[in-house]
Amino acid sequence: MNVISQARDWLVNDPHEQTQHELRVLLERAGQMDPLAIAELHDCFNGTLQFGTAGLRGKLGPGPNRMNLVVVARAAAGLANYLKKHNPDLKEISVVIGFDARHNSELFAKITAQILCGAGIKPFLFPHTVPTPVLAFAIRHLGTDAGVMVTASHNPPQDNGYKVYLGNGAQIVSPADTQIAQCITEVTQQGPVHDLPLGDTWTTLDHTTEAAYLDRTAQLVDKRISSNTELKTVYTALHGVGGELFMELAEKAGFPEPIKVVQQFEPDPTFPSVAFPNPEEPGAIDLSIETAIAHSADLVIANDPDADRCAVAIPTTEDKSQWRMLHGDEVGALLASWIAQQRPNATGVMAQSIVSSTVLEAIAQDAGFNYQQTLTGFKWIGPIPDLIFGYEEALGYCVDPEFVKDKDGLSAALKVMELAAHLKAHGQTLQSELDRIAMQVGVYATEQVSIRVGDLSVIPEIMQRLRETPPTQIAGAKVTEFVDLSIGTKSLPPTNALMFHLEGGGRVIVRPSGTEPKVKVYLQSVVSLDRIDLTTARNKANENLQLMASTAATWLK
Repeated sequence: MNVISQARDWLVNDPHEQTQHELRVLLERAGQMDPLAIAELHDCFNGTLQFGTAGLRGKLGPGPNRMNLVVVARAAAGLANYLKKHNPDLKEISVVIGFDARHNSELFAKITAQILCGAGIKPFLFPHTVPTPVLAFAIRHLGTDAGVMVTASHNPPQDNGYKVYLGNGAQIVSPADTQIAQCITEVTQQGPVHDLPLGDTWTTLDHTTEAAYLDRTAQLVDKRISSNTELKTVYTALHGVGGELFMELAEKAGFPEPIKVVQQFEPDPTFPSVAFPNPEEPGAIDLSIETAIAHSADLVIANDPDADRCAVAIPTTEDKSQWRMLHGDEVGALLASWIAQQRPNATGVMAQSIVSSTVLEAIAQDAGFNYQQTLTGFKWIGPIPDLIFGYEEALGYCVDPEFVKDKDGLSAALKVMELAAHLKAHGQTLQSELDRIAMQVGVYATEQVSIRVGDLSVIPEIMQRLRETPPTQIAGAKVTEFVDLSIGTKSLPPTNALMFHLEGGGRVIVRPSGTEPKVKVYLQSVVSLDRIDLTTARNKANENLQLMASTAATWLK
């Protein structure tokens, strides 16, 4: 069947007027031989948006390779079939559903509730937008068997997504992802979505679930610290859904009222003030820095649009006229060390993804905690038994794993503010605390190099070339161990990544991105302070990173 026939068939069975209109326009333009419309039609229909461990995520639009009402309805029906198949003895199966402020998020959440209800499953639906960590909390709080969050996190404005959690409150991992995907395929083969039974008896949640999250999260902070500080915090929600809840949390935890970045506070699916709604991207927190300078603030906190990530910026001069954003690994080190200081006799596991700085291992061992590495993605960190703290370098932190088994940018922000307030009371700063940690365990400097490709076939070519002829030295340091993670290790399941351990503790990891057409290279340089001062050690570590980055760039050509 050619793409025009596929599009016309889709048009007949698409219940959503918006995508019907978009498809009619595309078909009309394609009929006039518009090359852009023809290319778009092929991209919409030549393939299917794949359900994986991150659920679904992609560009909004018509066709099986886009996020739309048909694709979401099939995903919901597939999830319903999976839950019934794997819980045959349960008299009632329940699912809690949340959504962010992106285009069509509420629509996708409501069709999910209708489909689940029609399949005999009890849905709980939030009545308004919520951050992703609130949905993760709600699964365990309400005792549901699964959760669905409609969000594309920090993706571009034209995207949306569909994230699935199971009853343990953590994101799905294998084999659940492939089993749900198979159920979705079976639903797709059974016929058009308008044949799926719909129900309207779901439960709309009241304020008590969010109130429980607020109460629990505020308790993470020592009010002896938060209520006796003049900490000035600038906060941006980056046009996402975290703003109101963050302000309530800050007040409930006892902090002075944070200073809003007003231009970015209200949810807006077009993200008008940023080129890319990810606090890691250049320019994303420029308005926050301007606000911080104007108010002579101590700290900038930025959440991404669904508030599961937390970015931190600090002043670099005494007059607070110059600022820098902390690397995710720096925030991870600060939180890990602070949690260890607050819980000196506790036991448990500190965990991180393999691409994050192994400074966490040094901090954990020094404090007497167990340490564990996982594959990239919080789906692997959240379910770890006895987890006390987990993080990944892409600004994801789990500081309350008993209640939220996922990254939570709101609770992480509170803990960073608590630490900053504690340090300010003692005449110190987050930078001086980073210096103290480095004096204790050494300098761990990290950097990332990546290449975005137009031709996806380039990615396996790069990976295969490095597998077949791995380097024996990188930037002058001998490769002491080469690990092809595609065959797995004793502690890690297989993944498409390569790891090079270097003399002196340095490390290089190469992997394709899981969400973008990129190859990423993660660099780590470790320098001991045995015989040199901190400034010299940092300079040496940064020089090493620059040499490693230059070497890595040649691999990606």
